[in-house]
Amino acid sequence: QVQLVESGGGLVQAGGSLRLSCVASGRTFSTYTMGWFRQAPGKEREGVAAINRITTTAYADSVKGRFTISRDNAKNTVYLQMNSLKPEDTAVYYCAARPLAGLKFGPDEYTDWGQGTQVTVSS
Repeated sequence: QVQLVESGGGLVQAGGSLRLSCVASGRTFSTYTMGWFRQAPGKEREGVAAINRITTTAYADSVKGRFTISRDNAKNTVYLQMNSLKPEDTAVYYCAARPLAGLKFGPDEYTDWGQGTQVTVSS
């Protein structure tokens, strides 16, 4: 089990950039697959990016080419660099961890969650 704390959200104009960070507790962080999810008001939580222990990555089509997920195991941290932001990217963004391999986007595949950080993109 890991505890996750996100940061880096905020208000940005369309076309701008933000970098989200997620710090994990625990000594087994490097073995976890990590994911970033988002949830807009009235919508289901959706996966946007995932990275496994060997840094293979996967992205939702809606963010491919604009978002980049990375991890620094020495700092127990996973990042989400978001460029060319659009108003439709507005949501609460969550970091999540799963102890198994496999780049999954289903929320049920993840066992541990952060509290979320708000990202608002103005037009």
